[in-house]
Amino acid sequence: MKKIIILDRDGIINHDSYDYIKSAEEWHAIPGSLEAVAMLNRAGFYVIIATNQSGVGRGYYTVETLDLIHEKMQSELASFGGHIEDIFFCPHLPTEDCECRKPKPGLLLQIQKKYAVDLATVFFIGDKLTDVEAARAAGCKPLLVLSPLEKARTETHPELLDVPRFQTLEDAVNYVIHADKITKANL
Repeated sequence: MKKIIILDRDGIINHDSYDYIKSAEEWHAIPGSLEAVAMLNRAGFYVIIATNQSGVGRGYYTVETLDLIHEKMQSELASFGGHIEDIFFCPHLPTEDCECRKPKPGLLLQIQKKYAVDLATVFFIGDKLTDVEAARAAGCKPLLVLSPLEKARTETHPELLDVPRFQTLEDAVNYVIHADKITKANL
C-alpha cells in the first residue's frame, strides 16, 4: 500500500506572500522545508501537494508560470534528495464556488481517486483554517504548521484547538514519521 502525505505549498514549503508568488524568482523555500520533504521521501512517503492558486484566475500569472515555479521547487528539492510526487492545484477565484478550492475537499478527492488511497490514513499538513477544513471534509488527518503569515489567525482559532500544531514543517514531519513507525509496530 502506498504511503501518501499531502502538503499545502505556500507557507509550508515556501514563504507565502499577500502579494502572491507570481514567478519562479519570487519562490523561496522556507529554511528546512526541503530537507523535511526529503525526510518524508526517505521514510517511504509519496509527497503530494494540494494548493489554492487563485493568482492564475486573477491573471497575476499563467499556468505556464506556475509550472516554472514548480520546476524550481522540484529542482531545489532534488539537491536534498527529495521530490514531490504530484501537484494538484485550484486556479479558481474564491467567488467561483468551485469544488476544488480549499476549504472544499475537491483537490483531496482528486488525489484519493488517482492514487486509490484511504484518506483516513493520510495526514494533510497545512497552515490555514481552510487546509484543516478541507482535510476534515475529505476525512484526512489534519496537522497545522504555524507559518509566520498565518500564525496570528490560526494560533488560537477555536476550530483548530484540537489539531496538532507545529512550529515548522520539520517538526510536523517528525511527528508523522514517528506515528508511521508506531502504526507499523502495531501491525
